[in-house]
Amino acid sequence: MLAAGWSTAAYLLWASSIVPDGLELPDVDPHAYLPDRILARANSFERFLRWNFALSTVALFGALAFYARRGERFMRESAAGRIGTGMLLGMLGFAIVWITQLPFSIASFWWARRYGLAEGDYFSYVFGDWLVLGFTFLSLCLALLIVMGLAGWIGRWWWVLGGPVFVGIAALFLFVFPYLSDLDRPRDRALVAQGRAIAAKTGVDDVPLRIEKVSDQTKLVNAWAAGFGPSRRVVLWDTLLDGRFSDEEVGVVIAHEYGHHARAHLSKGLAWYALFAIPGAFLIELLTRRKGGMRNPAAVPLSLLVLVALQFVALPVDNVISRRMEAEADWTALETTRRPKAAERLFAGFTRTSLSDPHPPTWSYVLLDSHPTIEQRIAMAEAWAARRGR
Repeated sequence: MLAAGWSTAAYLLWASSIVPDGLELPDVDPHAYLPDRILARANSFERFLRWNFALSTVALFGALAFYARRGERFMRESAAGRIGTGMLLGMLGFAIVWITQLPFSIASFWWARRYGLAEGDYFSYVFGDWLVLGFTFLSLCLALLIVMGLAGWIGRWWWVLGGPVFVGIAALFLFVFPYLSDLDRPRDRALVAQGRAIAAKTGVDDVPLRIEKVSDQTKLVNAWAAGFGPSRRVVLWDTLLDGRFSDEEVGVVIAHEYGHHARAHLSKGLAWYALFAIPGAFLIELLTRRKGGMRNPAAVPLSLLVLVALQFVALPVDNVISRRMEAEADWTALETTRRPKAAERLFAGFTRTSLSDPHPPTWSYVLLDSHPTIEQRIAMAEAWAARRGR
């Protein structure tokens, strides 16, 4: 019954797409949109990042496997009680992960600086964003407090309550995140008017447009949608407004982000998280039983390894779901702006400005790409134009 309910929910979430069934994307030659020099530069830039990711993943699993095997030795020196000892082991595991990943993070920053896509010095990069690091640390402590508390109360069945609790925490974070971000109101009247017109066309005219200043940190361009209910926002990075993109191209970005709200993608994303979080909690309980289950602090190092392994295994599925939502948002943007040529220039511009490889290797596409490729996005714009006779 549980499996049938899970399958039904997954089918309903997956089936709700606005992209026409059977839409055939034409073959796109990136050389028709971009010079060879830019394509070679984008391929070189992302090739290093792909292998950096692969090596960092190997290092992460190696460190966590060692900690899962040896970590419980540290609990012998603790007098913090059952939950306190588990939290201390979690903190130590967090430190091991951070130290293990630091060289690869610095390598990514160095590579982005080399290509002119990152600003600032290494010290600020490593130690500047303590807020994010502190939030991650506190989230881990809270998670262990909940899990070990429930496991001490109801034993092996903690996941029945723990899974929904984590979904509730994720919903709370989704709601408050826009309020925690440093966002500004747009000052350009033309941009404000454009945003309001697009919001009205997509049926979410109560969602405000905001600007996030990142130009002192990066040259990359991005935009995002976040929140639900009264906290919903569409946010543009200020690098998108520095003159490298036309007003029409920026309009496509705005329509794409409003499309996420119009299609309830954030709520659907939370529902997908629930579908995986609850079975994931069960698997953590099942795979840590040889260490006494999550009631026992000795299981904490192993649980961190299991959690990261489950997240890695879920990456391809998560990316498939994300790419489907991004394709829906692209289609909404085309339907809203009705400017496929602007969309084509925009997507090609992502390779020019952010060095996004239009045609990544399959393994990279499966594991790393949460959006359709640049080729696929240009092809969708061409397919839309062909359907509308443009």
